[in-house]
Amino acid sequence: MLKLIIILLAALVLEAIGVVFLSQGLKQAGELTERTVPEMLRFAGRCLTNPHFLAGVLMETIFFLALLYLLKNADVSLVWPLTSLGFVLTTLAAKYIRHEEVSAMRWSGVFLIMAGAALVAYSERLKSIPPENSPAISRKE
Repeated sequence: MLKLIIILLAALVLEAIGVVFLSQGLKQAGELTERTVPEMLRFAGRCLTNPHFLAGVLMETIFFLALLYLLKNADVSLVWPLTSLGFVLTTLAAKYIRHEEVSAMRWSGVFLIMAGAALVAYSERLKSIPPENSPAISRKE
């Protein structure tokens, strides 16, 4: 389990930084002024030659490969909710790498996500506890 958590955390760090790099690269590529095929191709060309965009794509690709590995080796009901921790890491990366302003309301949402992920992780731990030792409420009959 520890190996899976380490892989997940490393993947989520890459994903968070990758999203920030993608955002930076897209902003540097400029505006998409027209919705025509030639203009979209020019915009795609500006993205595909932008180092921030390419670094972001690489990091997102590594994240996705790690996610495939995790989904192969662990319960999807554990792995997928824990990927929500990526929201926390992405918010931190946006604040400290992109210097975005993050309001108290947004941080509150991030902490709610963290609480939900903690509950999911705790539920995985409870699966390994035999029912007689489980902290479930028992009824006297």
